[in-house]
Amino acid sequence: MRKTSILRLFLAAILLGGVWVAYTQQGRPPSVFKTNKITDDIYEIENVGSLASNVTVVVTDEGLVLVDAKFDPDHDGIMAQIKTFTNKPIKYVIDTHHHGDHTGGNAKMFGEGAQIISSEEARQNMVDAKMPGIPTLAFEKHTHIYLGGKNIALYHFGRSHTNGDTVVLIGAERVLASGDMYTQGADVPQLIDYAGGGSAKEWTTTLDSVLKLNFDTVIPGHGPVSKKADMVKFRQSTVEVRNRIHGLNVELNGQKKSPAEIRDAIGKVMMSEFHWGPLQMSRGLDGAIAELQ
Repeated sequence: MRKTSILRLFLAAILLGGVWVAYTQQGRPPSVFKTNKITDDIYEIENVGSLASNVTVVVTDEGLVLVDAKFDPDHDGIMAQIKTFTNKPIKYVIDTHHHGDHTGGNAKMFGEGAQIISSEEARQNMVDAKMPGIPTLAFEKHTHIYLGGKNIALYHFGRSHTNGDTVVLIGAERVLASGDMYTQGADVPQLIDYAGGGSAKEWTTTLDSVLKLNFDTVIPGHGPVSKKADMVKFRQSTVEVRNRIHGLNVELNGQKKSPAEIRDAIGKVMMSEFHWGPLQMSRGLDGAIAELQ
């Protein structure tokens, strides 16, 4: 009975996936942006006064490579920011994963003449959800974009925030764009999107692979630009989340608590100790309880 109840809750979480995609693409007003210069050739575009998703821009002699395209209504603002530091055309957009706050601007980026690339898993998630701006290029595990003397490396190491997360390494500058595999700040806690194939259990080992790469600076999916040491701290927090949920599962099952009681107790702990909000709760709680028995 208990396993059946958990399965029903888990399936309910999966059904929320379509709702989340719709929310991110509809009724969004344009954002206000600012640009931060990371190196001579790398810029980060972020929202003023919020922790919305970030855009990374790599400038090369032959054009631009962007990491993520934010929401559709943000396109004109992004283009205006880019024109403050270069007139070069956009050649590639890399989707770090399928969520609409990172891919909603894809269709308009096609209109700019860009090619869009993602992991195979992220592309399939977009196809399944019938999202606009589906990438025309996709890769398994590892690939490179060579443009204007730059070597931009793309890695898909496994499941974390979703099943399709890509990190992007601009090796010469030792800069990593992480997508939502790593977010910075207490206001953007770890979000395990089980509907999108995410995994609390595998997130840590996926980060272990990323941390073997040679970089110093990290542009997170959300939050301020940070350092590799900050990602190491975030990695430890994924261990703490995983161990806490597993430990509570064992304890509460040993006390013969019902699935509803287990969900309520673990949910309260995640909100109080790890600052989970409504999105983390709706997307991750039931899946994590099911995964971390």
